[in-house]
Amino acid sequence: MASSSGSRFFAGFLVVLFSGGLYANGCYLSIISFGDSIADTGNLKQLALIYDDVVFICGPPYGQNFIGQTTGRCSNGRLIIDFLAESLGLPLIPPYFNSKGSSGVGRQGVNYAVVGATALDASFIEAKWSERSVINASIKIQLAWFKQSLSSICGNASDCRNFIGRSLILMGEIGGNDYNYPLSVGQPIDEIEPIVPLVVDAIISTINELIVMGARTLVVPGNFPLGCLPRILTIYGSDKEEYDPITGCMTKFNKFAEYHNKMLQTKLNHIRELNPNVTLIYADYYNSLMQIYRSPYEYGFTNDKILKACCGCGGPFNFNVSMLCGELCKTVCDEPDTYLSWDGIHLTEIAYKLIFKSLFQGPYTIPEFSPLCPASSQAEVGLSSYI
Repeated sequence: MASSSGSRFFAGFLVVLFSGGLYANGCYLSIISFGDSIADTGNLKQLALIYDDVVFICGPPYGQNFIGQTTGRCSNGRLIIDFLAESLGLPLIPPYFNSKGSSGVGRQGVNYAVVGATALDASFIEAKWSERSVINASIKIQLAWFKQSLSSICGNASDCRNFIGRSLILMGEIGGNDYNYPLSVGQPIDEIEPIVPLVVDAIISTINELIVMGARTLVVPGNFPLGCLPRILTIYGSDKEEYDPITGCMTKFNKFAEYHNKMLQTKLNHIRELNPNVTLIYADYYNSLMQIYRSPYEYGFTNDKILKACCGCGGPFNFNVSMLCGELCKTVCDEPDTYLSWDGIHLTEIAYKLIFKSLFQGPYTIPEFSPLCPASSQAEVGLSSYI
Protein backbone atom coordinates (compact mmCIF):
# COMPACT_ATOMS: atom_id res chain seq x y z
CA MET A 1 0.00 0.00 0.00
CA ALA A 2 1.41 3.43 -0.93
CA SER A 3 2.42 5.72 1.92
CA SER A 4 0.45 8.90 2.55
CA SER A 5 3.52 11.00 1.71
CA GLY A 6 3.91 9.15 -1.57
CA SER A 7 0.25 9.75 -2.39
CA ARG A 8 0.63 13.44 -1.64
CA PHE A 9 3.69 13.59 -3.90
CA PHE A 10 1.85 11.94 -6.78
CA ALA A 11 -1.18 14.19 -6.32
CA GLY A 12 1.08 17.22 -6.26
CA PHE A 13 2.78 16.01 -9.43
CA LEU A 14 -0.58 15.81 -11.20
CA VAL A 15 -1.43 19.35 -10.11
CA VAL A 16 1.82 20.62 -11.62
CA LEU A 17 1.25 18.55 -14.75
CA PHE A 18 -2.21 19.88 -15.42
CA SER A 19 -1.45 23.43 -14.34
CA GLY A 20 0.50 23.89 -17.57
CA GLY A 21 4.08 23.06 -16.60
CA LEU A 22 4.29 20.26 -19.12
CA TYR A 23 1.38 21.03 -21.40
CA ALA A 24 2.09 24.78 -21.72
CA ASN A 25 -1.43 26.24 -21.69
CA GLY A 26 -4.11 23.65 -20.96
CA CYS A 27 -3.51 21.25 -23.82
CA TYR A 28 -1.11 21.98 -26.60
CA LEU A 29 2.44 20.72 -26.23
CA SER A 30 3.62 22.58 -29.30
CA ILE A 31 2.72 24.40 -32.49
CA ILE A 32 3.55 22.77 -35.80
CA SER A 33 3.36 25.41 -38.53
CA PHE A 34 3.21 25.23 -42.30
CA GLY A 35 2.72 28.10 -44.73
CA ASP A 36 4.32 31.09 -46.43
CA SER A 37 5.51 34.57 -45.44
CA ILE A 38 2.48 35.14 -43.21
CA ALA A 39 3.97 32.53 -40.85
CA ASP A 40 7.69 32.19 -41.74
CA THR A 41 9.85 32.99 -38.70
CA GLY A 42 13.20 32.61 -40.46
CA ASN A 43 13.36 29.66 -42.86
CA LEU A 44 13.93 31.68 -46.04
CA LYS A 45 16.62 33.72 -44.30
CA GLN A 46 18.52 30.54 -43.40
CA LEU A 47 17.95 28.87 -46.77
CA ALA A 48 19.43 31.93 -48.51
CA LEU A 49 22.65 31.28 -46.56
CA ILE A 50 22.71 27.68 -47.78
CA TYR A 51 21.70 27.96 -51.44
CA ASP A 52 23.09 30.49 -53.90
CA ASP A 53 19.87 30.64 -55.92
CA VAL A 54 17.69 31.54 -52.92
CA VAL A 55 17.28 35.25 -52.24
CA PHE A 56 16.24 36.59 -48.85
CA ILE A 57 13.81 39.45 -49.46
CA CYS A 58 12.93 40.51 -45.90
CA GLY A 59 16.10 42.13 -44.63
CA PRO A 60 16.19 45.55 -42.90
CA PRO A 61 14.03 47.52 -42.32
CA TYR A 62 11.94 44.36 -41.84
CA GLY A 63 12.01 43.15 -38.26
CA GLN A 64 12.80 46.57 -36.83
CA ASN A 65 10.77 45.87 -33.68
CA PHE A 66 13.21 43.06 -32.89
CA ILE A 67 16.00 45.41 -31.83
CA GLY A 68 19.46 44.43 -33.01
CA GLN A 69 18.48 41.45 -35.13
CA THR A 70 16.90 40.50 -38.45
CA THR A 71 14.52 37.68 -37.67
CA GLY A 72 13.44 36.66 -41.15
CA ARG A 73 9.85 37.78 -40.57
CA CYS A 74 8.23 39.74 -43.40
CA SER A 75 6.86 42.48 -41.15
CA ASN A 76 8.17 45.12 -38.81
CA GLY A 77 7.60 42.81 -35.84
CA ARG A 78 5.70 39.78 -34.63
CA LEU A 79 3.35 37.64 -36.71
CA ILE A 80 0.08 35.89 -35.88
CA ILE A 81 1.97 32.71 -34.99
CA ASP A 82 4.10 34.65 -32.48
CA PHE A 83 1.07 36.06 -30.67
CA LEU A 84 -0.52 32.60 -30.69
CA ALA A 85 2.57 30.97 -29.16
CA GLU A 86 2.78 33.64 -26.47
CA SER A 87 -0.90 33.17 -25.60
CA LEU A 88 -0.39 29.42 -25.14
CA GLY A 89 2.64 29.88 -22.89
CA LEU A 90 5.04 28.61 -25.54
CA PRO A 91 8.29 30.17 -26.75
CA LEU A 92 8.34 31.78 -30.19
CA ILE A 93 8.31 28.90 -32.67
CA PRO A 94 11.75 28.45 -34.29
CA PRO A 95 12.24 27.88 -38.02
CA TYR A 96 12.98 24.35 -39.18
CA PHE A 97 16.28 25.54 -40.72
CA ASN A 98 18.47 27.09 -38.07
CA SER A 99 21.50 29.36 -38.30
CA LYS A 100 23.85 26.43 -38.82
CA GLY A 101 21.93 25.21 -41.85
CA SER A 102 20.62 22.14 -40.07
CA SER A 103 17.14 21.41 -38.90
CA GLY A 104 16.09 22.97 -35.63
CA VAL A 105 13.47 20.74 -34.03
CA GLY A 106 11.99 20.59 -30.58
CA ARG A 107 9.02 19.32 -28.64
CA GLN A 108 7.58 22.81 -28.17
CA GLY A 109 7.18 23.47 -31.86
CA VAL A 110 8.72 23.74 -35.30
CA ASN A 111 7.90 26.13 -38.12
CA TYR A 112 8.19 24.82 -41.69
CA ALA A 113 6.65 27.89 -43.38
CA VAL A 114 8.77 29.60 -46.04
CA VAL A 115 8.41 33.02 -47.65
CA GLY A 116 7.08 32.57 -51.19
CA ALA A 117 5.84 29.02 -50.62
CA THR A 118 2.86 27.76 -52.61
CA ALA A 119 0.21 25.11 -52.12
CA LEU A 120 0.91 23.69 -55.59
CA ASP A 121 4.33 22.56 -56.71
CA ALA A 122 6.54 25.43 -57.84
CA SER A 123 7.03 23.69 -61.19
CA PHE A 124 3.31 24.07 -61.90
CA ILE A 125 3.41 27.81 -61.15
CA GLU A 126 6.52 28.28 -63.28
CA ALA A 127 5.12 26.35 -66.22
CA LYS A 128 1.71 27.99 -66.18
CA TRP A 129 2.72 31.61 -65.55
CA SER A 130 6.39 31.66 -66.63
CA GLU A 131 7.09 32.91 -63.13
CA ARG A 132 9.83 31.48 -60.92
CA SER A 133 8.83 31.15 -57.28
CA VAL A 134 11.14 32.29 -54.49
CA ILE A 135 11.88 28.70 -53.53
CA ASN A 136 10.42 25.29 -54.20
CA ALA A 137 8.89 24.83 -50.76
CA SER A 138 5.32 23.81 -51.49
CA ILE A 139 3.05 22.46 -48.77
CA LYS A 140 3.93 18.95 -49.97
CA ILE A 141 7.65 19.60 -49.45
CA GLN A 142 7.03 21.17 -46.03
CA LEU A 143 5.12 18.07 -45.01
CA ALA A 144 8.08 15.94 -46.14
CA TRP A 145 10.39 18.05 -43.94
CA PHE A 146 8.05 17.46 -41.03
CA LYS A 147 8.09 13.70 -41.55
CA GLN A 148 11.89 13.69 -41.77
CA SER A 149 12.23 15.64 -38.53
CA LEU A 150 9.95 13.43 -36.43
CA SER A 151 12.78 11.07 -35.54
CA SER A 152 14.51 14.00 -33.82
CA ILE A 153 11.38 14.99 -31.90
CA CYS A 154 9.84 11.71 -30.76
CA GLY A 155 11.26 8.27 -30.13
CA ASN A 156 8.86 5.85 -31.80
CA ALA A 157 5.64 5.69 -33.83
CA SER A 158 3.37 5.70 -30.78
CA ASP A 159 5.19 8.62 -29.16
CA CYS A 160 5.12 10.57 -32.43
CA ARG A 161 1.41 9.97 -32.85
CA ASN A 162 0.78 11.23 -29.31
CA PHE A 163 3.03 14.24 -29.91
CA ILE A 164 1.19 15.18 -33.11
CA GLY A 165 -2.15 14.67 -31.38
CA ARG A 166 -1.21 17.07 -28.58
CA SER A 167 0.17 19.71 -30.97
CA LEU A 168 -1.73 22.60 -32.51
CA ILE A 169 -1.26 22.32 -36.26
CA LEU A 170 -1.29 25.69 -38.06
CA MET A 171 -1.92 25.29 -41.78
CA GLY A 172 -0.61 28.56 -43.08
CA GLU A 173 -1.96 30.75 -44.49
CA ILE A 174 -0.98 28.84 -47.64
CA GLY A 175 -2.26 29.21 -51.19
CA GLY A 176 -2.07 32.98 -51.45
CA ASN A 177 1.18 32.87 -53.41
CA ASP A 178 -0.33 30.56 -56.00
CA TYR A 179 -2.42 33.61 -56.92
CA ASN A 180 0.09 36.32 -56.01
CA TYR A 181 2.68 35.22 -58.55
CA PRO A 182 0.41 35.64 -61.60
CA LEU A 183 -1.22 38.73 -60.04
CA SER A 184 2.18 40.37 -59.58
CA VAL A 185 2.75 40.32 -63.35
CA GLY A 186 -0.72 41.57 -64.23
CA GLN A 187 -2.54 38.34 -65.14
CA PRO A 188 -6.34 38.81 -65.42
CA ILE A 189 -8.17 37.45 -62.39
CA ASP A 190 -10.51 35.33 -64.53
CA GLU A 191 -7.48 33.46 -65.92
CA ILE A 192 -6.31 32.65 -62.40
CA GLU A 193 -9.67 31.49 -61.07
CA PRO A 194 -9.52 27.97 -62.65
CA ILE A 195 -6.59 26.95 -60.41
CA VAL A 196 -8.53 27.64 -57.18
CA PRO A 197 -9.88 24.06 -56.91
CA LEU A 198 -6.34 22.72 -57.40
CA VAL A 199 -4.97 24.98 -54.66
CA VAL A 200 -7.72 24.02 -52.22
CA ASP A 201 -7.28 20.32 -52.99
CA ALA A 202 -3.54 20.58 -52.24
CA ILE A 203 -4.33 22.05 -48.82
CA ILE A 204 -7.01 19.45 -48.13
CA SER A 205 -4.71 16.60 -49.15
CA THR A 206 -2.09 17.74 -46.61
CA ILE A 207 -4.71 18.04 -43.88
CA ASN A 208 -5.93 14.51 -44.54
CA GLU A 209 -2.39 13.16 -44.38
CA LEU A 210 -1.75 14.92 -41.07
CA ILE A 211 -4.97 13.45 -39.64
CA VAL A 212 -3.79 9.98 -40.61
CA MET A 213 -0.53 10.74 -38.77
CA GLY A 214 -2.47 11.56 -35.61
CA ALA A 215 -3.35 15.28 -35.83
CA ARG A 216 -6.35 16.15 -33.66
CA THR A 217 -6.49 19.95 -33.75
CA LEU A 218 -5.78 21.91 -36.92
CA VAL A 219 -6.23 25.61 -37.63
CA VAL A 220 -6.80 26.28 -41.34
CA PRO A 221 -6.76 29.96 -42.40
CA GLY A 222 -8.48 31.37 -45.44
CA ASN A 223 -7.08 34.10 -47.67
CA PHE A 224 -6.92 37.80 -46.86
CA PRO A 225 -8.98 40.33 -48.85
CA LEU A 226 -6.67 40.74 -51.84
CA GLY A 227 -8.47 43.80 -53.17
CA CYS A 228 -7.34 45.89 -50.18
CA LEU A 229 -3.61 45.31 -50.63
CA PRO A 230 -1.57 48.34 -51.82
CA ARG A 231 0.17 46.11 -54.38
CA ILE A 232 -3.11 45.05 -56.02
CA LEU A 233 -4.51 48.58 -55.84
CA THR A 234 -1.34 49.85 -57.56
CA ILE A 235 -1.01 47.19 -60.27
CA TYR A 236 -4.68 46.87 -61.21
CA GLY A 237 -6.17 50.20 -60.17
CA SER A 238 -8.01 52.19 -62.85
CA ASP A 239 -11.18 54.20 -63.41
CA LYS A 240 -12.74 51.15 -65.07
CA GLU A 241 -12.52 48.98 -61.93
CA GLU A 242 -15.24 48.64 -59.29
CA TYR A 243 -14.31 49.78 -55.78
CA ASP A 244 -16.11 49.20 -52.51
CA PRO A 245 -17.53 52.64 -51.61
CA ILE A 246 -16.94 52.04 -47.88
CA THR A 247 -13.44 50.57 -47.87
CA GLY A 248 -11.95 51.66 -51.19
CA CYS A 249 -10.90 48.04 -51.86
CA MET A 250 -11.21 46.50 -55.33
CA THR A 251 -14.36 44.42 -55.45
CA LYS A 252 -13.48 41.65 -57.89
CA PHE A 253 -10.26 40.74 -56.09
CA ASN A 254 -12.05 40.46 -52.77
CA LYS A 255 -14.73 38.32 -54.42
CA PHE A 256 -11.93 36.10 -55.73
CA ALA A 257 -10.55 35.65 -52.19
CA GLU A 258 -14.07 34.85 -50.95
CA TYR A 259 -14.42 32.25 -53.70
CA HIS A 260 -11.28 30.51 -52.46
CA ASN A 261 -12.42 30.73 -48.85
CA LYS A 262 -15.91 29.35 -49.51
CA MET A 263 -14.50 26.39 -51.44
CA LEU A 264 -12.00 25.70 -48.66
CA GLN A 265 -14.75 25.79 -46.01
CA THR A 266 -16.91 23.38 -48.02
CA LYS A 267 -14.03 20.90 -48.17
CA LEU A 268 -13.32 21.33 -44.45
CA ASN A 269 -16.95 20.52 -43.63
CA HIS A 270 -16.57 17.25 -45.53
CA ILE A 271 -13.46 16.34 -43.53
CA ARG A 272 -15.34 17.08 -40.29
CA GLU A 273 -18.08 14.67 -41.31
CA LEU A 274 -15.55 11.91 -41.95
CA ASN A 275 -13.47 12.65 -38.82
CA PRO A 276 -15.78 13.61 -35.94
CA ASN A 277 -12.96 13.22 -33.38
CA VAL A 278 -10.80 15.83 -35.11
CA THR A 279 -11.15 19.52 -34.25
CA LEU A 280 -10.80 21.35 -37.56
CA ILE A 281 -10.85 25.13 -37.07
CA TYR A 282 -11.36 27.53 -39.94
CA ALA A 283 -9.57 30.84 -39.28
CA ASP A 284 -11.42 33.65 -41.02
CA TYR A 285 -8.48 35.85 -42.01
CA TYR A 286 -10.67 37.62 -44.55
CA ASN A 287 -13.36 39.03 -42.24
CA SER A 288 -11.03 39.54 -39.28
CA LEU A 289 -9.17 42.04 -41.48
CA MET A 290 -12.19 43.43 -43.35
CA GLN A 291 -13.75 44.57 -40.08
CA ILE A 292 -10.81 46.96 -39.70
CA TYR A 293 -11.04 48.26 -43.28
CA ARG A 294 -14.75 48.89 -42.77
CA SER A 295 -14.35 50.71 -39.45
CA PRO A 296 -10.74 51.92 -39.21
CA TYR A 297 -11.37 54.56 -36.53
CA GLU A 298 -12.64 51.90 -34.12
CA TYR A 299 -9.20 50.27 -34.22
CA GLY A 300 -7.04 53.39 -34.11
CA PHE A 301 -6.50 53.89 -37.85
CA THR A 302 -7.45 56.69 -40.22
CA ASN A 303 -8.81 56.68 -43.77
CA ASP A 304 -5.75 58.46 -45.17
CA LYS A 305 -3.43 55.59 -44.10
CA ILE A 306 -5.62 52.48 -44.08
CA LEU A 307 -4.80 51.46 -47.68
CA LYS A 308 -1.21 52.72 -47.77
CA ALA A 309 2.02 50.88 -47.03
CA CYS A 310 4.25 52.04 -44.18
CA CYS A 311 7.49 50.99 -45.89
CA GLY A 312 7.47 52.22 -49.48
CA CYS A 313 8.79 54.69 -52.02
CA GLY A 314 5.93 56.63 -53.53
CA GLY A 315 2.69 56.24 -55.40
CA PRO A 316 -0.92 56.74 -54.27
CA PHE A 317 -0.65 53.72 -51.94
CA ASN A 318 3.07 54.13 -51.16
CA PHE A 319 3.87 51.03 -53.18
CA ASN A 320 6.31 51.10 -56.08
CA VAL A 321 6.66 47.88 -58.12
CA SER A 322 10.22 48.79 -59.16
CA MET A 323 11.34 49.88 -55.65
CA LEU A 324 10.16 47.35 -53.09
CA CYS A 325 10.64 47.72 -49.36
CA GLY A 326 13.89 46.21 -48.13
CA GLU A 327 15.48 46.13 -51.57
CA LEU A 328 15.94 49.53 -53.23
CA CYS A 329 13.54 51.19 -50.81
CA LYS A 330 14.33 51.71 -47.11
CA THR A 331 11.88 54.52 -46.35
CA VAL A 332 9.70 53.73 -43.33
CA CYS A 333 6.77 55.72 -41.95
CA ASP A 334 7.16 57.48 -38.61
CA GLU A 335 4.37 55.56 -36.87
CA PRO A 336 4.03 51.96 -38.12
CA ASP A 337 1.31 51.24 -35.56
CA THR A 338 -0.98 53.60 -37.48
CA TYR A 339 -0.75 51.48 -40.64
CA LEU A 340 -2.25 48.08 -41.50
CA SER A 341 0.11 47.38 -44.41
CA TRP A 342 3.82 47.15 -43.76
CA ASP A 343 5.20 46.86 -47.31
CA GLY A 344 2.16 46.77 -49.60
CA ILE A 345 2.05 42.95 -49.45
CA HIS A 346 2.47 42.01 -45.79
CA LEU A 347 0.91 43.53 -42.68
CA THR A 348 2.33 45.38 -39.70
CA GLU A 349 2.79 43.89 -36.25
CA ILE A 350 -0.22 45.81 -34.92
CA ALA A 351 -2.38 44.42 -37.74
CA TYR A 352 -1.30 40.85 -36.98
CA LYS A 353 -1.99 41.43 -33.28
CA LEU A 354 -5.52 42.64 -34.01
CA ILE A 355 -6.15 39.68 -36.31
CA PHE A 356 -4.82 37.28 -33.67
CA LYS A 357 -7.21 38.71 -31.08
CA SER A 358 -10.17 38.49 -33.47
CA LEU A 359 -9.35 34.87 -34.26
CA PHE A 360 -8.09 33.28 -31.06
CA GLN A 361 -9.77 35.54 -28.50
CA GLY A 362 -12.76 36.54 -30.60
CA PRO A 363 -15.48 35.30 -32.95
CA TYR A 364 -13.59 34.78 -36.21
CA THR A 365 -12.87 31.06 -36.02
CA ILE A 366 -15.27 28.25 -36.88
CA PRO A 367 -15.70 26.57 -34.42
CA GLU A 368 -14.53 28.99 -31.75
CA PHE A 369 -10.94 28.36 -30.70
CA SER A 370 -10.24 27.17 -27.17
CA PRO A 371 -6.76 26.76 -25.62
CA LEU A 372 -8.14 23.84 -23.60
CA CYS A 373 -7.88 20.24 -24.73
CA PRO A 374 -10.74 18.95 -26.88
CA ALA A 375 -12.48 16.08 -25.06
CA SER A 376 -11.63 13.63 -27.85
CA SER A 377 -7.94 14.50 -27.57
CA GLN A 378 -7.93 14.03 -23.79
CA ALA A 379 -9.54 10.63 -24.10
CA GLU A 380 -7.33 9.34 -26.88
CA VAL A 381 -3.93 10.63 -25.87
CA GLY A 382 -3.79 10.16 -22.10
CA LEU A 383 -0.71 10.54 -19.93
CA SER A 384 1.29 7.37 -20.43
CA SER A 385 3.67 8.72 -23.04
CA TYR A 386 4.57 11.81 -21.00
CA ILE A 387 5.13 10.47 -17.48
